[in-house]
Amino acid sequence: MCQNLSVSSGVRQLDRLLGGLYIGDNVIWHDDSGSLASVYCLNFLQASAEERKPLIYASFDRSPRNLLEKLGSLAHNPYLTILDCFTSGKGANSPTFLRFYDEPESDYPCRIIRVEEPSQIDQFTKILYDVHGTMQGDVRFIFESITGMQELWGGEDQILSFYAHSCPRLYELNTIAYWIMEKQAHSPRLRAQLSQIAQVVIELAIKRGATSLTIIKAEKRDMDNLHSPFNYWTRDLTITFDEEKRTKGGIDLALRLKELRTKRGLSQTELARLVGVTPSTISQVESNLIYPSLPALLKMAEVLSVEVNSFFQDKEDLRKRVIFSATESLEIKLPEVEEGNLHARLLTPVDFDPKAEPYLIEIPPQKSIPRHFFAHKGEELGYLVSGKLQLKLAGNTHTINTGDLVYLTSEIPGEWTNPGSRAAKLLWIKIK
Repeated sequence: MCQNLSVSSGVRQLDRLLGGLYIGDNVIWHDDSGSLASVYCLNFLQASAEERKPLIYASFDRSPRNLLEKLGSLAHNPYLTILDCFTSGKGANSPTFLRFYDEPESDYPCRIIRVEEPSQIDQFTKILYDVHGTMQGDVRFIFESITGMQELWGGEDQILSFYAHSCPRLYELNTIAYWIMEKQAHSPRLRAQLSQIAQVVIELAIKRGATSLTIIKAEKRDMDNLHSPFNYWTRDLTITFDEEKRTKGGIDLALRLKELRTKRGLSQTELARLVGVTPSTISQVESNLIYPSLPALLKMAEVLSVEVNSFFQDKEDLRKRVIFSATESLEIKLPEVEEGNLHARLLTPVDFDPKAEPYLIEIPPQKSIPRHFFAHKGEELGYLVSGKLQLKLAGNTHTINTGDLVYLTSEIPGEWTNPGSRAAKLLWIKIK
């Protein structure tokens, strides 16, 4: 059992404060308003997707359609399984919610399982562990939410019984689980009892208009910041702590490495293999838990096609450039795209951070991509340089001919296909 293996939460500063997540952690989030923990869950989901780790998302308060809209591009994740406990729970099997399951399953961006009797704790528990049994490695969980579970199951005693049995079991199964709990909806007694069982307890609060995070409990960690509130603010999926805004000097190595690695389309495991270190080493570097050796740092720069100083400072000379030569473009890997189905090049240096990122994407003839190129919330533009393409969007198929322009705001294509006899070349621009 590997409980001391550090795993990123997806939030750099939280990893610093907590020392990363450990395999076996059950993390209770005491949410002051009921909506503060959501962004931490989404970052955890994103980090798990980047590491290609299976994640089970138990939803008691949201219909599948509502949850998919909340997740956005993060739902386009073959490693994500949603347990729908809402439709036959609070949704009371209303035709309005059941209609979702009349749609073709191939349209779902992830796996969705409807729990037919979620009010029956035994049935929910069986389905939960049956699904887990089909997965390999360290599976992650998000339970949204304990409050919704209590409303469906009828009281705090049922919640305590379920949690008291599940928490140790999940620990022994080498999982990491997030449990979301609306603080004001539960008695101090229940909060204290659950906290006693959990490995990690975090409180999110709003005081005088400011949001703050406080670590209440963190087992197997030598910490001097317990019970100290840290103010933070959010924008989309980005979480910034006040002390980060006050930091002076160059760029943080952990953040910079993750940015450059992600831009190249490499997972932590892939980068580790190319550098010649363990995936745990890359994870700990990106969590600011360790500093890489000089040979490893030089190899990281070589693999990522950047100069070493790019890890520590912006390249101001790039911002003043007008022309970038073709030799500075770089082939990148797009996650979850089978090799040979697509070729992509980033047309600017990987350590350049413009407001619009240009890519040249080539899809061979008669090839299909079952998801969009990028997990990106924002505007995107595409110009078809040559060939012909089809894209599937919101259940409709659109044909794109040479010279046509594609413009997306928040829509996420579900599939790209080249029906032609020659390669299709697409100039694609992500706008930040």
